[in-house]
Amino acid sequence: MNPIPVILDTDIGTDIDDTWALAMLLNCPELDPRLITTVSGDTTYRAHLTAKFLQAAGRTDIPIGIGIGHPEGSLNFQQPWLEGFDPAAYPGTIYPDGVQAILDVVAASPQPVTVISIGVATNVASALQRNPALAAKCRFVGMHGSVYVGYGGQPGAVPESNVRYDVESLRKVFAAPWLEKIITPLDTCGLVILEGERYQRVYRSQKPALRALIENYEIWAKLVTWMTVDYTDSKSSTLFDTVAIYLAYSFDLLEMERIRLRITDDGLTLPDPEGDEVLAALRWRDLDAFYDHLVERL
Repeated sequence: MNPIPVILDTDIGTDIDDTWALAMLLNCPELDPRLITTVSGDTTYRAHLTAKFLQAAGRTDIPIGIGIGHPEGSLNFQQPWLEGFDPAAYPGTIYPDGVQAILDVVAASPQPVTVISIGVATNVASALQRNPALAAKCRFVGMHGSVYVGYGGQPGAVPESNVRYDVESLRKVFAAPWLEKIITPLDTCGLVILEGERYQRVYRSQKPALRALIENYEIWAKLVTWMTVDYTDSKSSTLFDTVAIYLAYSFDLLEMERIRLRITDDGLTLPDPEGDEVLAALRWRDLDAFYDHLVERL
């Protein structure tokens, strides 16, 4: 089977889970990354972080696109890792217009492209606005929402961050006629924490990409306000975005359900028969097996 062409749209550099997702993506033979775009906040910082990580992983062949955001107030928790990085010397390609890069990659692909969205939907909605025909050539896989379960496995829906920071864009994305429209809400992705011997295999690895990952994790853990205890030597934080990477090529370990969702103004994703239909990963079939798969891919 030929690898699936994918575009990763990411707000890498605020929560560390995007960096884990990128490391996973680079090691998935099922996927062929054609472009990585950055979204929200300081998207140039995010693009440079992506570039340095790709360089560490030996994957500067993957182009990067700087998407829509604004540097003011951006939470650049991994900025110290960029010390000494010279974007002008970067051997890969960084496009200044990430939204146009999305359209160009899709137009050039003879196969449907899977857009993996692990940040707010601003770039994807903008691409749809420029070319509404985009959706008919793509699958959409998103880490968005909270249907029945909130953060930390707590019962009850909450406004999930990738939704509430740009509600209107996700509404446009959910309303578009994608070939497939797939999400992992907090119901499943909010439960993923790697620990024990599985985590140690990643933590102790000498692979350049994984060394870069752990370096970023240790920097991030010292700067984020919600990490009251530094446990970077024993377990990961919640790896929400890795589930979206998995859903781009497999549903085997998850229970998928077609459900119609309405997005409220404050960012809730509520079941509603008048809402937009998505295929949602609402429960794990085998979370333990996913941990083994994740470590294997990393």
